Amino acid sequence: MYPSFEFHLPTKIHFGYNTIKQLDHLPFEIKRAFIVTDQGVLNSGLVENVTNILKDHQISYVIYSEVEPDPSVETVDKAAQMFQREEADALIAIGGGSPIDTAKGVRVIAGNGGSIRDYAGVNLIKQKSNIPLIAIPTTSGTGSEVTIFAVFSDWEENRKVTVTSPFLAPDISIVDPKMTMTAPPAITAASGFDAFAHGAETFVSRASQPASDVLAFSAMSTVSKYLRRAVYNGEDVEARIKMAEASLLAGMAFNQSYLGLTHAIGSALSGHAHVSHGVAIGLLLPGVIRYNSISRMDKHIEMAGAFREIDRSLSDWEIIDQLIEDVSRLRDDIGLPQRLQQVGVKEDQLKMIAADSVKSGMWKFNPRQASEEEILELLKELY
Repeated sequence: MYPSFEFHLPTKIHFGYNTIKQLDHLPFEIKRAFIVTDQGVLNSGLVENVTNILKDHQISYVIYSEVEPDPSVETVDKAAQMFQREEADALIAIGGGSPIDTAKGVRVIAGNGGSIRDYAGVNLIKQKSNIPLIAIPTTSGTGSEVTIFAVFSDWEENRKVTVTSPFLAPDISIVDPKMTMTAPPAITAASGFDAFAHGAETFVSRASQPASDVLAFSAMSTVSKYLRRAVYNGEDVEARIKMAEASLLAGMAFNQSYLGLTHAIGSALSGHAHVSHGVAIGLLLPGVIRYNSISRMDKHIEMAGAFREIDRSLSDWEIIDQLIEDVSRLRDDIGLPQRLQQVGVKEDQLKMIAADSVKSGMWKFNPRQASEEEILELLKELY
């Protein structure tokens, strides 16, 4: 029997090609918008799709475009200070997970004061800000447009800090696949594989439930079919639509049932070795699936069906081997690295990465309880 469960999604979602026009019909009045983005998105011209609509409605705006990949706590605090100086009354995040998470952090500080460091942890935000937040993703992967999480880099401590609160979730998410069409192949690959990992980890999470299982499996199946197409032909409209759908569904899934060991280690890996998030996830996921599979053989065998029809004449372990082969091939086909050495990780960093992995909240939801020593062995195998 399944235990009882809750499912709550505080974000209103508008999904579809050219749904950016939903900015014409917002349920709240905006006088001055604070747009959070990064330089790449700004240079691509995507921000103009938003600012043109704002101009049509006589809404003034200011653009903060200094968000870097894996944004630092200093970046968030700086953006919050600018937001307050500009006396804006709404936040619009345009970009991947980094701008969206930054905008989440800005809203927290604007409504509660202090630094984003003060809210690292679970449910430390005292009240929801009355500042509207609209998220408009330009990549397909993070799912940040619908989640209650935000992740930032604390380079003083060489670690990632995660803020978790229902008050983080955007009010409105406009998921327009047209806004993802200019994402370059490397970003499409890393973010898309991250979406698959969100589905895979949620599917076997200790907090998995019927609703999140359906969302997670759909996301995995869709990524397995369309990610290669999106990477190698960015103008493939169908592939972009389906990848945006998969990213969204995976975000909805892990928002409810959380992640696991891949993301726990990935967070530590990014903190210590500055490996970008999607690349870190690509390195880790096949090995973690093998490690976890013995704890939930049933779920991992189901997961194999995201790639191919399951051959019931095979043994359980043969099906698991096929799953790991299919996940690894997907990663390799889209050009993600296979070894820690390839991304500049030093061997003497592995022990610190393993030690920090077990401090992650995500580690607690992994289906198999991993010790620091076992994580270190996994990292050595990947080195």
